[in-house]
Amino acid sequence: MTLTVGFDLDMTLIDSRPGIRACYVALAERTGTYIDADLAVTRLGPPLVDELSHWFPEEEVPAMVGLYREMYPSIAIAATPAMDGAREAIAAVHAAGGRTLVVTAKYEPSAKLHLSHLGIEPDVVVGDLWAEQKAEALREHGAGVYVGDHVGDVRGARTAGALSLAVATGPCTADELRAAGADVVLDGLSAFPDWLTGYRTTG
Repeated sequence: MTLTVGFDLDMTLIDSRPGIRACYVALAERTGTYIDADLAVTRLGPPLVDELSHWFPEEEVPAMVGLYREMYPSIAIAATPAMDGAREAIAAVHAAGGRTLVVTAKYEPSAKLHLSHLGIEPDVVVGDLWAEQKAEALREHGAGVYVGDHVGDVRGARTAGALSLAVATGPCTADELRAAGADVVLDGLSAFPDWLTGYRTTG
């Protein structure tokens, strides 16, 4: 059985806060609508439509999603760094002969732009899936482990029957991740290669 490990993107592999904050600021300026960008980046994880619904009337949200995505590549990609240990985590799976899969709620073209810009090369990228929906892609690609920073990622892993490995680098605390049912909680991806070595030895 090939080792296949899935990873979330925002606040797991990339620190998307600077880029997303800049994009919300630009969207507010463009539309004249107040958006608390500092607040918005404290609750990353759910789909864009959820956040925009806090700031725009329901009937305007689809157009705002389109405008945000149009502006995103020129504003957010260059401003977004990799999380500590992200490249090493992907490399550790590949070094073990495994496959890597990114499953994210982010718009898939934007997710691919981020990964390409940062030189992070998973085998598969699937976007536009959140929480339990992530199980669709995890099952399709045979992921036995899913790594994420949000309780929604834990739910996705558990729905797929995958081991849930959570990193406390996003909006959810280690205690919240454990309470949601994470099987393993690490401080961040820098600890992932050593964990993987132990997992393969005992698993």
